Amino acid sequence: MLLVTAAQGNQAKRLVPKLLTAGIPFRACVRSDASASALRGLGVTDIVVGDLGATATLKRAIRGVSIVYQIGPACHPKERDMGFAMIEAARAAGVKHFIFSSVLHAIVTDLVQHEIKRDIEEKLISSGLEYTILQPTNYMLPLKVRSSFTDNVFKLSWTLERRQSMVDLGDIADVVVAVAREPERHSGATYELVGPGRHTAHDIAEIIARVVGHRISVEQIAPETYLKAVFVDFESREFEHQTKVHRSITRYLGAHDFVGNPNVLGWLLNRAPTSLESFVRSEFADYQSTRKLSGVR
Repeated sequence: MLLVTAAQGNQAKRLVPKLLTAGIPFRACVRSDASASALRGLGVTDIVVGDLGATATLKRAIRGVSIVYQIGPACHPKERDMGFAMIEAARAAGVKHFIFSSVLHAIVTDLVQHEIKRDIEEKLISSGLEYTILQPTNYMLPLKVRSSFTDNVFKLSWTLERRQSMVDLGDIADVVVAVAREPERHSGATYELVGPGRHTAHDIAEIIARVVGHRISVEQIAPETYLKAVFVDFESREFEHQTKVHRSITRYLGAHDFVGNPNVLGWLLNRAPTSLESFVRSEFADYQSTRKLSGVR
């Protein structure tokens, strides 16, 4: 039995259908009844609803599990504590393998979330558990390109000239399925998950323009503007940690490229990783299909 945390987040939305297709038994952990209902609609039957920061929820989630896939809740102020608690719970429950979703270049502690991930990696490596650490780079997210289809502007919350590597969430999900199927083969491994290409904001805008067939401009936005798009109820005072995380991203990526190499991901997938252009084409096709269904021309 595999435990998947944050089972309605960006990663798990791609992972859950692949686990169902692969026939891998898993338990999904989510924070709300609405998320649980969405998973049941997909055919997920084993679901724990609650805050993994609570001991009772953690005990229910870990019971009878042999493999854990720990995805930290995005920008959560207690992500470090929750990661530590899951590792301790896994040890106590006799979990056989622990897969941790970290981040590319976790050693870069100028980035707030990276320092948290680095600390959890250290805790896991020292725990005595068999483990696999996955280090994905920046995600290819619908949120990052969909507004370009409607507004004809690609927006980024750091310097437009800096390069970034990106990775498709579907590719990450395929790696997780492979590790869950053969955990012994991947024990003790730390894998950088990076798609092809190193893109500035201008490069990304050119790719989107090729797909949609007209010019796309670029715009640098404030971290708070991005957070408002992510969190509908965003208010700086209530999202202090999230704001701190994204301000550190703006500072660091304003001064440094954030790039990696796609070789490891290609080896794990046994195919070429998804390119940014392939991702944009898929998103644009879905966008057009949705418009047609809704009667928008």
